[in-house]
Amino acid sequence: MFDHEKLEVYQLQLQFIAWLTPVLADVRERESRLTREVTDQLDRASLSMLLNTAEGNGKRQRRLRAKFFDDARGSATECAACLDAVVAKGICQLDQVESGKVLLHRVVSMLTKLVARFDREGPENGESG
Repeated sequence: MFDHEKLEVYQLQLQFIAWLTPVLADVRERESRLTREVTDQLDRASLSMLLNTAEGNGKRQRRLRAKFFDDARGSATECAACLDAVVAKGICQLDQVESGKVLLHRVVSMLTKLVARFDREGPENGESG
């Protein structure tokens, strides 16, 4: 098992992607060219969130680790905004995206704590200090 797989936030991100995949499949069956952009962006942002968390957890320098976690947090909030957009565009109903936004809120909260933990002076090997 890789170290990033042990992170609860990483597991929640995988849970979000598992939740999102059938939602995107359903939406893409009935979407138009005008709505494809937001669903593609949502798909990319969800992967970016996951990949930045994994990569950041592998960094030894505290500040660099914090930067990747912060980038992951940005992608998670981007996912939330994309979910708002699919509702605003009438692609989904609010109740269809609510559970995904709950997951994202937890992810953002956890990433915020990770950024705070590593975005300060301390040992450069990534250990708590």
